Amino acid sequence: MAEADLDGVIRSVAKKQIKTLVAAAKKRHGRLIGQAAKAKDKDAKARFKDLAKSTLELAAAAARRLEITADNAADSYMRSMKRVLEDQAAAKAASEQAAKDKVAQEKAAKAAKKAKKK
Repeated sequence: MAEADLDGVIRSVAKKQIKTLVAAAKKRHGRLIGQAAKAKDKDAKARFKDLAKSTLELAAAAARRLEITADNAADSYMRSMKRVLEDQAAAKAASEQAAKDKVAQEKAAKAAKKAKKK
């Protein structure tokens, strides 16, 4: 797993959490609807049905927030890794250029030394 892309891991963990959240909300919704069916008076039935409805709405909102947060974290990770790779490439290019410049200076110094001898 050392080679796993953290972006994918973040998104997959969020998907698992969202599935768990939705399953729990559906289970609670079913329980509340069952209680509404067993309720003796109209007010209790309405209250349980309203609780069941709001449970699904709030769970859906929480799942959306969770998905958005995971997407933002994964995208931020991808951007930062891309920036690091670009910085490393730039540093490598700069060091290679510095090495080329050093070799050119050494050649120029040798040529100047030969010219002085003549």
